[in-house]
Amino acid sequence: MSAQHPGDDPRSELRQRIERFVRDTAIPIEERLGGSLHHADDQLRTELQDAARAAGVFGPTIPVELGGLGLDRTAQAWALEAAGYSLVGPLAMNCAAPDEGNLHLLAEVADAHQRERYLEPLARGSVRSCFAMTEPSPGAGSDPRLLRTTATPHGDGWRIDGRKWFITGAVGASFAICMARTSGEPEEPGGATMFLVDTDNPGMQVKREIRTLDEAMIGGHGEVVFDRCHVGPDAVLGEVGRGFDYAQVRLAPARLTHCMRWLGIARRSLDIAVVHGTQRRAFGERLVDLGLTQQHIADCVIDIEASRALVAVCAAELDAGLPGAQSSSIAKTFVSEAVGRVVDRCVQMCGSLAISDDLPLSRFYREVRPFRIYDGPSEAHRWAIARREVKQVAARLAQNGPR
Repeated sequence: MSAQHPGDDPRSELRQRIERFVRDTAIPIEERLGGSLHHADDQLRTELQDAARAAGVFGPTIPVELGGLGLDRTAQAWALEAAGYSLVGPLAMNCAAPDEGNLHLLAEVADAHQRERYLEPLARGSVRSCFAMTEPSPGAGSDPRLLRTTATPHGDGWRIDGRKWFITGAVGASFAICMARTSGEPEEPGGATMFLVDTDNPGMQVKREIRTLDEAMIGGHGEVVFDRCHVGPDAVLGEVGRGFDYAQVRLAPARLTHCMRWLGIARRSLDIAVVHGTQRRAFGERLVDLGLTQQHIADCVIDIEASRALVAVCAAELDAGLPGAQSSSIAKTFVSEAVGRVVDRCVQMCGSLAISDDLPLSRFYREVRPFRIYDGPSEAHRWAIARREVKQVAARLAQNGPR
């Protein structure tokens, strides 16, 4: 068999299609919206997703049987980076948060009825969803064991009571996956259950959209109240009491796809800065020929390539069926900070132009900063990484003795 050239790989052709779609369709719409998607309507979303279907790039993370491209995690890495080159790309291709993570969770846990009612419309792009986990202090945040929202047996179903906040995509979502405590007390392990709640349920109210630094998430970030919210027995996702287990099903892949998407913005920021640097002259030279600018460029390339390598390691673990908890925490911490460094350097290279609306860098700067907080702040991940490392070393010492 003759060796296969890179150009013969069907994935290369798909990558080119994604890049062409993002360049020709997503970026012009992003520019028209000023990078803000918080108040984009469903008509725009539908038009974008129809265009993605027509271009053959819809649903890179969605299984083939649900109408997607069915890429494994390793292939998703380059596909989502290409999609994330525009803030609009992931929404158009139906691989944006929180829907992408909810799709994966539902595909793993939902029963046949729930798949038909919730998963299939979400995969088609007919509806949006949200994931209602985070609560205002002293409730669940970085420490999910602080969960205070409760679900108690009521009639033939359950009654949910509690307050959630910073629920991405809540405004305009068709349903929520709500985490509620069905046993135990806050700070105790276990006792959580996931519920599927239609947002037209009178017991669920989106009280307000929280104004935030970032604006690239459709539906914004909402404060949601569950007040005597009655749901039937079929609203339980999976098994009662296993909510924290199912959160792990969603967590590592969702962290990783965030990293993939934001790498696209890091790469675009660098492209913008380099193009500007070839056109701008200072001290008798092009900006890109000055030593300090070259250091900025080199450090950006290093951060992007190191991030890709960490993403690839975690993606390979997940493709092999491994949990990926440690590798996803490492990737999330490093990539979130590396992307921030890249965008910051690019702002510096472009100077005052970058902090104006004449370039999208100021919007990117605002978008990437919250990434160090979403899906667990860097501090919480570092704590978890260190705990796992200490545990692994202790286990090796117990087995092999000190060297």
